Amino acid sequence: MATVRVNGVTLFYEEVGAGSETVVFSHGFLMDRTMFRAQIEALRGEYRCLAYDHRGHGRSEKTAVGYEMENLYADAVAFIETMACAPCHFVGMSTGGFVGLQLAIRRPDLLKSLTLIDTSADAEPKEGLGQYKLMANVVRFLGWWPVINRVMAILFADPNPKDPVRRTAVSEWKTRIQRNDRMATFRFGYGIWARESVYDQLGQIRTPTQIIVGEKDIPTPVSRSERMAAAIPGAQLAIIPDAGHTSPVEQPEQVTAVLRQFLASVTQTTT
Repeated sequence: MATVRVNGVTLFYEEVGAGSETVVFSHGFLMDRTMFRAQIEALRGEYRCLAYDHRGHGRSEKTAVGYEMENLYADAVAFIETMACAPCHFVGMSTGGFVGLQLAIRRPDLLKSLTLIDTSADAEPKEGLGQYKLMANVVRFLGWWPVINRVMAILFADPNPKDPVRRTAVSEWKTRIQRNDRMATFRFGYGIWARESVYDQLGQIRTPTQIIVGEKDIPTPVSRSERMAAAIPGAQLAIIPDAGHTSPVEQPEQVTAVLRQFLASVTQTTT
């Protein structure tokens, strides 16, 4: 684990594996690089795996400004270039997916493939925006305790699972999310919720694309993934049963299987 200074911010990242091809993992809002723990463990024998924490998350710098999508995109570009891993396989979940779409549209030379998990090409829907902004303000001024259960119900298909393995995962993330810096959370949320739609540009994407979505995803439901899959030439779609917005955590084996098969198919096609 190490840090790198890119685009005016210090990002914390993890690097494992030593394959000839690199997979870069980009996490979602409120999460961190460890959400891909199962996928990295499965792929590290075949690929160089890089997973970084977004600014304001995990162990990366909590900046006073710079949480707009343009900066998150620029962070990713600078990270990929600094780590000398282009063209890479980019795996983005939620916010990471927003970043991945920007890369595929604007800097396709940096990508060998794109995996979009529980994400969307659309602007933030107005119907849920008020609730999200209210929760962000509560966190900023009062802390996590008034809203954490509601947050967990949004992120996970079952925030109170009976299965002991899933119960442990949910409990771990409930703790980790509450460790997020309150002001950084507020700023990051308002930054990504102001993003513009890139749906009309999806037809430009020529990077091999795999879309993965939990069947019970609330923030980015299956319909949005189906819409993206129809608009991106050649895109593949996998719907993960019994998973919500955090499918790599909720159903790690299923997500890993889809990802591994997709990466192998891209490698075979390009060699």
